[in-house]
Amino acid sequence: MKENIAWMVYNPAAGRFPAAPLLGRAAEVLRRAGWHVHLKIIDTPWPVADVAQEAVEAQARAVFVVGGDGSVGQVASVLVGTETALGVLPAGTANVWAQELELPRLDWMHWFALEQAAESLARGEERLVDLGVCNENLFLLWSGVGLDGHIVNSIEPRERWEKAFGIIHYATLALWKATGWRGIDITARSGDRTWEGRFLIAVASNIPAYAGGLVDLAPGAKVDDGLLDFWLIRGKHLVDALPIVAQIFTGDRSDIAGVVNFRAAEATFEMHAPAEIQCDGEPCQSQRTVSFGVIPQALRVLVPADRGKRAFSSDPSHQE
Repeated sequence: MKENIAWMVYNPAAGRFPAAPLLGRAAEVLRRAGWHVHLKIIDTPWPVADVAQEAVEAQARAVFVVGGDGSVGQVASVLVGTETALGVLPAGTANVWAQELELPRLDWMHWFALEQAAESLARGEERLVDLGVCNENLFLLWSGVGLDGHIVNSIEPRERWEKAFGIIHYATLALWKATGWRGIDITARSGDRTWEGRFLIAVASNIPAYAGGLVDLAPGAKVDDGLLDFWLIRGKHLVDALPIVAQIFTGDRSDIAGVVNFRAAEATFEMHAPAEIQCDGEPCQSQRTVSFGVIPQALRVLVPADRGKRAFSSDPSHQE
């Protein structure tokens, strides 16, 4: 059995609060559970992936990311296809992956969240999950063009004081950036099916949650089924999407006019002009053609043994 060597990687730029004073307690929880912990606090912009690569070369059993979904996505892209598992100690702003696992998240009311998450994962299970591919970019959660790509590319990266107000502040910024948005012309293809039109939003989702975890856009999405859930919302103005969004928020998805929804292992979006793209809430290079695909069950993740399974479809005993 592989020795329980853990690399705990902290990204000081992530989240609403400096989590450095809390790292020692979380590390001690892992040590009491039998893990040998190597703590790494990054000190230059965006070296998270480099540290993850060092952990793989050191044959670590797991990398525990103390940060948000952006840091989680970067580490996941390095761990794909390796024997090293991904664990998350949520210290970011939205922490959508942690929400899916029902892990406590660090905020004003939960100062012991990192220790509690470490306890859940230290004695949890290893599962295999898919990674999505958007052109050359890998993503664990979702990728999109249209309004969400525009918003992410307009406001990221943010300063910590901006993150301190969390989802409310992000939603306010998003609404401001969405003013005047007119959608983009997209030809979407998957297999022998084609959809054309002007769309406000076009998203490929690997998990149920969307918009910082505020809504279950794709309630049937499973992170280990080898498929992505695609959602495209038609419209030329933001007001066109409001009735659709309201219907989605209420959970009624029966015959939603103006929505294209399909599940597939691959799809292509073609635009008349380069479109802004986001992957796991991080800006990506604009492209005229966006190709989506899946690498099935390519990433090992740590999940709690007793909860956080709604995004999973298969029994762990059936995974290789």
